[in-house]
Amino acid sequence: MIQLANVELREIRLNLVEPFQTSTGLTETKRILLLELTTTDGLSTWSECVAESHPGYSPDTVDTCWFALSQWVIPAVLGRNVDSPAATHTLIANNIRGHKMARATVEMGMWALWALRDEVSLAALLVRESQHCRAESITPKNKVEAGVALGMQSDPNALAARVNTVASEGYRRIRIKISPERDVAFIRAAREAAGAALSLAADANGSYSLENSGHVSALEEIDTLGLAMLEQPLAHDDLVGHAALQRKLLTPICLDETIDGDSAAASMLALGSGRVINLKPGRVGGFNQAIAIHDRCARTGVPVWCGGMLESGIGRAYNVALASLPNFSQPGDLSPSSRYWERDIITSPWTMDAAGLVKVPLERPGIGVDVNVGYIDDLTVRRANFSAD
Repeated sequence: MIQLANVELREIRLNLVEPFQTSTGLTETKRILLLELTTTDGLSTWSECVAESHPGYSPDTVDTCWFALSQWVIPAVLGRNVDSPAATHTLIANNIRGHKMARATVEMGMWALWALRDEVSLAALLVRESQHCRAESITPKNKVEAGVALGMQSDPNALAARVNTVASEGYRRIRIKISPERDVAFIRAAREAAGAALSLAADANGSYSLENSGHVSALEEIDTLGLAMLEQPLAHDDLVGHAALQRKLLTPICLDETIDGDSAAASMLALGSGRVINLKPGRVGGFNQAIAIHDRCARTGVPVWCGGMLESGIGRAYNVALASLPNFSQPGDLSPSSRYWERDIITSPWTMDAAGLVKVPLERPGIGVDVNVGYIDDLTVRRANFSAD
């Protein structure tokens, strides 16, 4: 049994090493919500909300999550007896519709507290709670493959230069952001720079429409360029359109924004709307749904990979743990801390070896990183405290 005694909510601002441009906007400084969760037994951990400032990727934002966490999500759990890692999802979901990124912040933090209680790594706990892993007697991977996402560049030559640089660093896959009019020439330049052997993917963030003949022509041309996958070409709610497009394309479609829970994954599989899932735990409401999607896809032979939301080292700890599950069979957005931040908020930044692998901290209970609380104090722009007393 676990009971939360206290939760502290903070917002910090963390500057990116370089601006990150997608079809939905430009990010130069990341606003990040953090939770410090403490139990009645004195266990304590940190979790991170992955929401962005603007509702371009998701309807959840930093400010809506602050409100939802303060008004509904934290009060739903604070002081309540929670009798299993998965029980937090039920406790929150039964009373709160939507607000999945806010819900995930508390839910995933509770999983980390359970790992501390049981004196196991978060990765080991996730494997233990996966029906697929239990049935197959699977243990977590000790290293996970890292890919890198590159924001939009000013022209194909600039993109080629960035691809050249990251290809030399050992990443297992390069994923480039595209949009209409900034697609075919950019993909060709990236492929030439990366070489034929390196896995290359493109992410459109829902910026194409089958109603636009120019978009359809571009998608047909993109299909000839040898991509490992084309991510979220159409709108987030267009499962039928993605199914029609996938029937026409040889390139596997990967769904991201569309998959907001296990029921959406089931619909994707039933309709044939894609062949890969970008699985972000914050987007689906936390680990309960992430494990359910992982297990469903493992049973049906559909690969998943762990996407990123420009997380700090705290959020990356949760992603690395999730990516240690066996059906995360493609490189995830698990880049080293230095890829995004001049200084991370953990004492030992995340790193990647020359083979493009990130070590899973299996030897440490909980999330496996030490948080630099003093630096977080310096970065904090607002905070609120919630107590069960």
